[in-house]
Amino acid sequence: MTDQAVDADGTKVSEKGRRPAAAPALTGGQFLGRARELKELRADIDRAGLDTLAGRKAPRARVLLIAGKPGSGRTALAEELVRQVADSYPDGVLRARLTEPDGTPVPTERTARDLLTALELNAPAGADEDDLSERLREALATRRAVLLLDDAADAQQVDALLPETPDCLVVAVSGGPLTGIADVRPCTLGGLDTKSALELLDRFTGSVRITVDPRAAEGLVETCGAQPAALVLAGAWLAHRPKSAVADLAKQLHTDGDDGPVLERIFRLTYAALPTTAARILRLLSLAPAGLVDPHTASALAGCSVGAARTTLDDFTALGLVRAVESPLPQYEVPGCLLPLLRALTATEDRAAELQLARARMLERTVRLLVSCRAITETDSSPAREKLAGMPRALRFPNPRAAADWLRIRQPALLAAARLAVRDGELDTLARRLMAALVRALVAHVGTQAAAPELYGIHRLVLDVAERRNLPREKAAALLNLADLDARTGRTTDALARYRAALDAGREANDPYATGRAMESVGGAHQKLGDYDRAADWYGRALAQRLARDERADAARLHGRIATAHTYAGRYGEALRNWRSAVTGHRRTGDVAGQARALSEMARVQEYAGRPEESLVTCQEAVEWARRADDVRLQAALQLRLADTLDRLGDPTAARLHRTAAERMLGDELPESAASREQDGNTCEIRSASKED
Repeated sequence: MTDQAVDADGTKVSEKGRRPAAAPALTGGQFLGRARELKELRADIDRAGLDTLAGRKAPRARVLLIAGKPGSGRTALAEELVRQVADSYPDGVLRARLTEPDGTPVPTERTARDLLTALELNAPAGADEDDLSERLREALATRRAVLLLDDAADAQQVDALLPETPDCLVVAVSGGPLTGIADVRPCTLGGLDTKSALELLDRFTGSVRITVDPRAAEGLVETCGAQPAALVLAGAWLAHRPKSAVADLAKQLHTDGDDGPVLERIFRLTYAALPTTAARILRLLSLAPAGLVDPHTASALAGCSVGAARTTLDDFTALGLVRAVESPLPQYEVPGCLLPLLRALTATEDRAAELQLARARMLERTVRLLVSCRAITETDSSPAREKLAGMPRALRFPNPRAAADWLRIRQPALLAAARLAVRDGELDTLARRLMAALVRALVAHVGTQAAAPELYGIHRLVLDVAERRNLPREKAAALLNLADLDARTGRTTDALARYRAALDAGREANDPYATGRAMESVGGAHQKLGDYDRAADWYGRALAQRLARDERADAARLHGRIATAHTYAGRYGEALRNWRSAVTGHRRTGDVAGQARALSEMARVQEYAGRPEESLVTCQEAVEWARRADDVRLQAALQLRLADTLDRLGDPTAARLHRTAAERMLGDELPESAASREQDGNTCEIRSASKED
């Protein structure tokens, strides 16, 4: 049995379903026509390039360009070409769309990261465009793959992603030439051949209406310029009017006048026949993030029920106004060639306030779905689950797997929604709620480390809003989160700069948590950079604040961090004084495990300082506290340390007893866990404290 999940509407979906990065243009079924173009494109793959003719090895991948206007079937041709040659490229096909539905070029940084993810390769969160592009080229250098780069805005976008190996093939789709890329092979699309165009109409109308009046059908094809998108709308119009002849449609198109492109004229004809409510929903689909619509998005935009929205979307699909996306969840896509027409309609028929209200409803629905998505992972007694129980059934997920599938499949649209909300600038409160809910959902289902690249982008958006709205508290939080991700990926200098900026913002907001956290993190960054004096100084500033606020547990932990910095600097006396303070602090707060760890590190420093007898006594005390804390791993590590100390003191018999005790505690796990604990230069206290910086 295949694992099943259920979406928010109760529809069963497969676990592994994913939306392709670029869906073929709707042609009503199997690919039609373009035999000449396909033959030429395939021949161009093997044709000698300029480098080969000059006796040099081609340094980069061959680039084939399919150029044409939106609606010409350019993406469908690219997909068919890729399908035909895929067997020659065993490392698969990578797809990326280089332009947003609103015409904004997609940053190369995001595209390269998405392609690396498709290759199942991780890239550091926050890595810049050059680094990610280089990583992608390195990954493709040993592969034989096809890159389908759809809707390229300019040559620079494509050039930044080109594999530096002739073993890969790049198929680029664009509206015009890509001047600047050497040896590019262009294929400019016109209309379909008449036979294929008639067959496309036949798929919608049936053969009778074509054969009874072939001259009218050919005239309609000529009127449509044999463009696939126009023919799809024409065929759908006829399919919904079984009593109308092909000549009737041609007559209406001429009656409406010959002004404007034929695609726009057929669209106006289809749109004019829609009921008022359906027409309004269609216009509002132009607001959908990333051009992706699901029933919830359409429902929120229009203010109707989810069921009614899905029925309407299915009707639009039959009319050729949207196309269903291959996905385990019900998802639809507005064809790119129709989006400008829908935007023009909203500009003339909808008031700005109504559009803003629709955006607000969509963002609010998205926030509630994200809250539900996270809440399903909580325990039954948690406040989140109690809040979930009060939500409408349509917003609830039946189980965590269904919620995780929804989050994975809708993630591109969710991230696009966050970017659009921030760019809008008028709905910042909703944008902040959306980003907070998205972060929590990603952490709950994916984990902080796995979701780090997405989290980095979201925190940068939060920072944009905070700076625009002059919100120092939110600015400090965003800077701290970004700095944490910088620190985890080795960009310590960048992290340090952001921690300092977070400290300034925290002080401006009079936020003691942010300022204390920032000071401690500045100390941690200096420690990683090897500046132990500054590390100890900043830890001391953070400690002073904690003591002033009587935050004893944090004060005890900070004594440990100060001690660690002094240990690295070789100032063992200062280190021991701070470890003693840490032990006292943990004892006063009743933190038995913390006291055991502090004593353990104190024993280590005593050994470094050449005082093995004192280390032995402290280590034995630490063992007792570790036993009270029920920390078996720490007990085993301490037993091994006792054994090493006794060996140095000349008592091998007692040392063997302690090693045997450690073996009993951890059994087969001992060699790895104990050895790693003993060989790791970072102490237990450093490891626990590193979670804070």
